[in-house]
Amino acid sequence: MTTSRRSALSVWLPVISMAFAAFVFNTSEFAPVGLLKGIADSFDMHIADTGLMITIYAWVVSLVSLPAMFIFSHNERRKLLLGVFLLFVISHLLSALAWNFTVLMISRLGVALAHSVFWAITAAMVMRVAPEGKKTQAVSLLIAGSSLASILGLPVGRIVSEWFSWRMTLLLIGMVAGLIMLVVWRVMPVLPSQNAGSLKSLPSLMRRPALLGLYVLVLLTVTAHFTAYSYIEPLVQDVMKFSGGFTTSLLFVYGLAGLAGTLVFSRLYGRFPLAVLFSAIGVISLSMLLLLPAAKSHGWVTLICAFWGLGITFMTLAGQLKILELASDATDVATAMFSGIYNIGIGGGALVGSQVIIHSGLTQIGYSGATLGIMALAWGLMFCLYFMRRAQMPAVMKENPAVGGQPAE
Repeated sequence: MTTSRRSALSVWLPVISMAFAAFVFNTSEFAPVGLLKGIADSFDMHIADTGLMITIYAWVVSLVSLPAMFIFSHNERRKLLLGVFLLFVISHLLSALAWNFTVLMISRLGVALAHSVFWAITAAMVMRVAPEGKKTQAVSLLIAGSSLASILGLPVGRIVSEWFSWRMTLLLIGMVAGLIMLVVWRVMPVLPSQNAGSLKSLPSLMRRPALLGLYVLVLLTVTAHFTAYSYIEPLVQDVMKFSGGFTTSLLFVYGLAGLAGTLVFSRLYGRFPLAVLFSAIGVISLSMLLLLPAAKSHGWVTLICAFWGLGITFMTLAGQLKILELASDATDVATAMFSGIYNIGIGGGALVGSQVIIHSGLTQIGYSGATLGIMALAWGLMFCLYFMRRAQMPAVMKENPAVGGQPAE
């Protein structure tokens, strides 16, 4: 390897380390999706009850994200990130040792606290350490790391659970996180707090209709998505009567499609930002609507899950980048709000799904998620129409300026 190639790689190492960090954090968040049956059997609980651990986790993240951001707004980012990793690792060790469901939930709360700070600071950190002119690609790489959680983390975690136990899956996540923490310690530069925003930023952000409307759109879409996705394992096995191996394969396909989406996202988003966002929401809704009717065919279910994974990846990327554009003067606060709202949607979706299962059965979760998705799409279209009528679209939501532009000092 030439010196110039080594130099190019070293410039990207901080971004790559953050992408791996995103992988392990998202693997932990979504691991229960593939472990619910094992956890329920271990503690002799109903699957709808163990599914609430997804809701509680997500809502803790949503409640803590913004307050934590204010508390740590002046902390140097590298040191803060290492502290977050330490809490994450210790909490996973406790998860693996949990002797009852209460202890497991306590350990998951520790993971949720780490998660809330991690996603509040990472997007802005990645943009700061990205090579010049490569900020959009760097954020896409961060999201690619989170997509890998679906491709590798979630399915491999499920395989480990089937071969050994769900405890080994959580222990393995903690061990991998410890290794990534060491890498981050070596390659991440010192990053003093910059443009983080503060409590004083909130009134300004709250007076931005475009930003608030986008938050509502994200909330509705994520709630719709997780109404069905949180229970994909029992839906595929108990309702569709497919094997556990096929369920694992579906998770691979879902995540692989999301990763493929990150490779083409920046080109499409740069030209058609709103079209990408709304098309993604439409694809998510249609995928959930068609999932059960396609249940007689392995091929159709696989294809639908591929489009589903592509849709949620595009929606997440587009929402994250648009928020960074609309709040460049308070990136960490706006991102913390995005993370919190996203997790309200995750928890809300898991809760809605559990109630649908209890009152209507597993067969209805896809239709329920699709209904919420259509509501999100309707809100988004009305939202855009509102700004078009007031001739404010060019300033707040139209073709975006360079995402990597330096935030206002």
